[in-house]
Amino acid sequence: MTAAKTTPLHATHRALGARMVDFAGWDMPVNYGSQIEEHHTVRQAAGMFDVSHMLCVDITGPDAQAFLLKLLANNITKLTTPGRALYSCMLREDGGVIDDLIAYFWQPTDYRLVVNAGTAEKDIAWMRERSQGFTVTLTPRRDLSMIAVQGPKARECVWQALPNTQAATENLKPFAAARMGEMTLARTGYTGEDGFEIMLPGEEAAKTWEALLAAGVKPAGLGARDTLRLEAGMNLYGQDMDETITPLESGLAWTVDLKAERDFIGKLALLSQDVKQRVVGLLLQDRGVLRGHQKVITAYGEGEITSGTFSPTLEKSIALARVPLAVAPGQTVEVEIRDKRLKALVVAPPFARNGKPLIQI
Repeated sequence: MTAAKTTPLHATHRALGARMVDFAGWDMPVNYGSQIEEHHTVRQAAGMFDVSHMLCVDITGPDAQAFLLKLLANNITKLTTPGRALYSCMLREDGGVIDDLIAYFWQPTDYRLVVNAGTAEKDIAWMRERSQGFTVTLTPRRDLSMIAVQGPKARECVWQALPNTQAATENLKPFAAARMGEMTLARTGYTGEDGFEIMLPGEEAAKTWEALLAAGVKPAGLGARDTLRLEAGMNLYGQDMDETITPLESGLAWTVDLKAERDFIGKLALLSQDVKQRVVGLLLQDRGVLRGHQKVITAYGEGEITSGTFSPTLEKSIALARVPLAVAPGQTVEVEIRDKRLKALVVAPPFARNGKPLIQI
């Protein structure tokens, strides 16, 4: 049995009394006490997550841009200002999603990708194989840690903890980043709240975490991160999409550039795909909890929940579900839960962002 991998903050989590679980082969904190309190802290103030299990990959060289134009479904040439970022899927030839990622632009010969923990090794192998013929260097940065500080007070707390970062980041727009030596602060996140994702050398992670704690940022685990991202209507790889599902069936058509003349891996398959399903939000009307893989019964055929949870912000059970195309917000469907059919309202995600519910209950 392979031992679970650990981040440079592992001892810190243990010292804080975190409940640790296996996540994609990593020993990670699921919560430090009340998961619901951690969720509300991020919506109302500032919380932080250790996301060092995710992997930064630096793509450099004369053909870096040409390589990413081929590799990614979104169009990397949209990025022209140093530090700007975009969200994209990396596809198979048949359009299935290998991974979803964020790409940061520094210059046409210098980019950074941030990929998911569970797919990191697969992603690197895929990139290396597809880089043949391009003059590029792929550098996985396992020497870096990542701390996500999220919430309406997140940025001011970061500036209090790391005052030398304020000048470089106070005018950053969402989906933009600033590099300061070996540290990068990106105004990105996975919660539907403002904040920074801080990429920094692993040996500096613990002292940075302690400084953030002293500035009033509360630690939060993967449990709250999941309820926050689902309320924000954000996909989770392996649940809401995978190698058997295309972005066009996953609510991610907006991340795919089919208009430009460039050819990217998976484009031909997407152009010829007969899309029959779409992703919608569900708000459970009866008592119960929506979970992944539950069957959804609609007037137009069956669908399936991809992600479901109890929403601390709405105090209702919510879900993302893949359903027939004709299903639309305002309709009512049924979900099979423990041999019962419970009513759910179809809504347009997100359910909550920026500290507020977006769905009328």
